[in-house]
Amino acid sequence: MKKFNLKDILNPTISLFLICLIVTLLLAGTNILTKTSIHDQKVKNDESSKKVVLPTATLFNEKSYEDITYSVGINNDGIVTGYVFNTKAKGYGGTIEVMTGISSDSKVSGVTIISQNETPGLGANIKNNGFKSQFYTYTPQGGFILKKGNASKDNEINAITGATISSNAVNSAVNEALSLYEKIISSGGNINE
Repeated sequence: MKKFNLKDILNPTISLFLICLIVTLLLAGTNILTKTSIHDQKVKNDESSKKVVLPTATLFNEKSYEDITYSVGINNDGIVTGYVFNTKAKGYGGTIEVMTGISSDSKVSGVTIISQNETPGLGANIKNNGFKSQFYTYTPQGGFILKKGNASKDNEINAITGATISSNAVNSAVNEALSLYEKIISSGGNINE
């Protein structure tokens, strides 16, 4: 039987500790160095997404009402063209973050999926324009209704086959944006402020 030797245990333990310490310090340093550029890139992506969901606006002002944070879109003439809301809903693969633009005539002007972890080829199809464009035609009182099969009414949205949970999450997020919009407008928020 081999004798117990403290040196045989301490050498690999200290080596592993030093390797972990160095890797941790390198990761922390990288995080510190890239934190600002990551934030700047996120702000840039958010601005370009806002222009996609509310294309009539050239400038966006952040506003708050109670616990709601949203953006007001303004055109070159200084006229409010609509609002942009970020909402979240639980999908199949986790939280789906959706940005919804609502124009000054109370219609959904655009929907963009900001983040999602849905199944590629199924739930990830929520990013396709064929699905998202269903929201643009009409803004119903009380929100949209998700349908499996053929939607026959203006307030019905066709779910993606095999991805009902993902479709429902986007539908819920858009409906939440509509609800927030109604809350702001009904509270005396003036669309042309």
